[in-house]
Amino acid sequence: MIDRIRKSYEIGELTEATAGDDPVALLQRWLEDALNAEIIEPNAMCVATVDEHGNPDARFVLLRGFDERGLVFYTNSQSAKGKQLAHRSYATLVFWWGALERQVRVRGRVEIVSDAEADAYFATRPRGHQLAAWVSPQSEPIPDRVWLEARAAAVEREYEGRDVPRPPYWTGYRVIPDSFEFWQGRRNRLHDRLLYTRAANGWKRVRLAP
Repeated sequence: MIDRIRKSYEIGELTEATAGDDPVALLQRWLEDALNAEIIEPNAMCVATVDEHGNPDARFVLLRGFDERGLVFYTNSQSAKGKQLAHRSYATLVFWWGALERQVRVRGRVEIVSDAEADAYFATRPRGHQLAAWVSPQSEPIPDRVWLEARAAAVEREYEGRDVPRPPYWTGYRVIPDSFEFWQGRRNRLHDRLLYTRAANGWKRVRLAP
């Protein structure tokens, strides 16, 4: 009876006064709220892209960097999303924090981070995660789980006793926002929606109908 599920959003509000004029600062506050609320994977975000035929695609990744320049995630550039971003370097990001009754959408062009940035982040990853970057031909068909585990064992032996380098195809992507939309659930579906769009002298803010 999924058609009968109902939830009344009542725990918060989003006003122009509390939101402020800077969407970067607001997103930072909301990320901190999600972290403090002990939400599982508070930095999880859906990345939406289009393929070479113009068909939409989407998946969740983890936000690994965020500042005035944009939002950064890391992945295999030979994966489906990597190939799609090479074809069309534009993406939409969506955060959803159900416990806070909040959603954020970010749209913008995408650029690859510098090798120095990718190297620095890769060095912070747990060793098992570093090895996995060499193990997995991401998005490609594989015979079975046994093949994957055998390959993992082989890669672990290959790098035993030495640092794991960053694969040349593993890198970061920075989404440079053109717009931010902040959504706060409200009672009777009269939600708060504030849209920030990039302007010549900063950001323009408008309220959207729910």
